[in-house]
Amino acid sequence: MKITENPFRGAGIAPDKLFGAPFPSTDAGAVTTLLQRCPAAAVTPLIDAGAFAAELGIAGLSIKDERGRMGLGSFKALGAAYVIAHLAQMTGDAGPASLAGRTFVTASAGNHGLSVAAGARAFGAASVVFLSQSVPEVFAERLAAKGARVCRAGDDYEASMKAALDAAEANGWTLLSDSSWPGYMDLPHRLMEGYLAMIDEAAGQLRSPPTHIFLQAGVGGLAGAVAAHARKLWGDAPQIIVVEPEAAPALAESIKAGASVVTTGPVSCMGRLDCKEPSLIALRGLSCDADLFMTITEAEASAILPRLADHSLATTASGAAGLAGLIAARAAGHPGLGSSAHALVFLSEEPEG
Repeated sequence: MKITENPFRGAGIAPDKLFGAPFPSTDAGAVTTLLQRCPAAAVTPLIDAGAFAAELGIAGLSIKDERGRMGLGSFKALGAAYVIAHLAQMTGDAGPASLAGRTFVTASAGNHGLSVAAGARAFGAASVVFLSQSVPEVFAERLAAKGARVCRAGDDYEASMKAALDAAEANGWTLLSDSSWPGYMDLPHRLMEGYLAMIDEAAGQLRSPPTHIFLQAGVGGLAGAVAAHARKLWGDAPQIIVVEPEAAPALAESIKAGASVVTTGPVSCMGRLDCKEPSLIALRGLSCDADLFMTITEAEASAILPRLADHSLATTASGAAGLAGLIAARAAGHPGLGSSAHALVFLSEEPEG
């Protein structure tokens, strides 16, 4: 475990250093309004994990369980499908054929692609999802079952993203990524807005505000959205800690540099977090809202999984990375994470298979 303090806390990295990237949205009302029209939408549970808290020697631990979100198995259901529903609404129809003839293309480590596929099918559009060779075949099968055309490209997420971008340009398809970069901001900004449902729901389920929020991050969409709304709700009170794989510290290294940087490293067991370059929008928000950035090892990420499975909370190393970060920080005697702490974490996806 390594911890990096955020020198930009409160102001954020200047926008000219991030190609004009905006701060993440905090308009949870827009998300709630649209989700109320979706038959599959439902509030996910907030679990009071008292036994875990007692073992850690802290006052409380709340786990927001996103494994059943809209029947897609992860928080990503709130992202791409939300964008597509918004685009359908803009046609003035929003019926099951309102986006017929349109094709959405993306790269994914699994869950984002499912959201693209489900959203496209709901409104009569087609979807194409590029996967790297490292993504388990089970995700390819699930994507195909949702109606997506699955293509394999490259050895890592970055290579599959390049293939998706090339396909969008060659075919006139709509690229729907969960990351953002120079010249590509509008759709990912809307996509991150969808993630606000998680923290907005959690705020209504908590008995009192948390003292600490541990947020797993790949390109940073989940972390950026949750952190932005948490600051809107609770101000400076909670300490917000962003957790990344040691093999993919894109956000931590960008914070050190004061600008977006591309990192390198081996393939991580935290596959959905194994992203070597951050989303500019997420980086802009987190540079303002997060207090600390930490990386965890493969062993630290995996150690909690058997215990979670024993308590009917089975997930992946990616899904439990925020909790793994909390455990690692507590074991290291992190200042401020004392016996009176009440932590909030997110179980972001169901197990593979």
